[in-house]
Amino acid sequence: MAHTFLSLLILLLTIFTLNPTVKCGSRARAYVENQCRPTLYTNLCVRTLLPFVSKTNAPDPEQLARISLTTCLLKARLTKAYVNMVTKEFHKTKNARYYEAVTDCLSQINDGVTQITQSVKEQKRMMHDEEKYFSWHESNVKTWVSTALTDVTTCLDRISDKAIGGKEKGMIKARVLNVKHLASNALALFNRFTTRHRGSRGIKTP
Repeated sequence: MAHTFLSLLILLLTIFTLNPTVKCGSRARAYVENQCRPTLYTNLCVRTLLPFVSKTNAPDPEQLARISLTTCLLKARLTKAYVNMVTKEFHKTKNARYYEAVTDCLSQINDGVTQITQSVKEQKRMMHDEEKYFSWHESNVKTWVSTALTDVTTCLDRISDKAIGGKEKGMIKARVLNVKHLASNALALFNRFTTRHRGSRGIKTP
């Protein structure tokens, strides 16, 4: 599991050979803020993308969408690991009500991780495939990210319905909400990219 997280983090930090440690100036921030306008969680979007932008390095909309989606996947996997840990703790203490709730939540998170993983792979494929398959890849990514959003929302519902108390509930909700917001932003950025790509290439909307 740790190796998986490390590999994904390395992928995120090296994607497109961008330098995430560069100090971003006002122009870089203005660029990111403009790109993040379609998102619901703008501040989170800016925090996610800003480290990858500098005066001399401005990722295009496709790259920004992929960075956002890859970040979402990393957070989703970390959240899955945390919820799994909490589930085991509730099982040990024989807290049946809490165990049932977090088990349901974990199932949804597992599904969400699967959907986001497929989305990351699909977006990568779409950039190496022929233009005639663009709409097919686009539809798949949108469907899977949307499904992941439903999954994490259902997880939150499971936690609320069972009225879990204590710090575990707060920690799970905070982590799952973060994944939900990242997925929402990733979908918005992906939609921005595909709309612009269609316009520049004359690809009809299916």
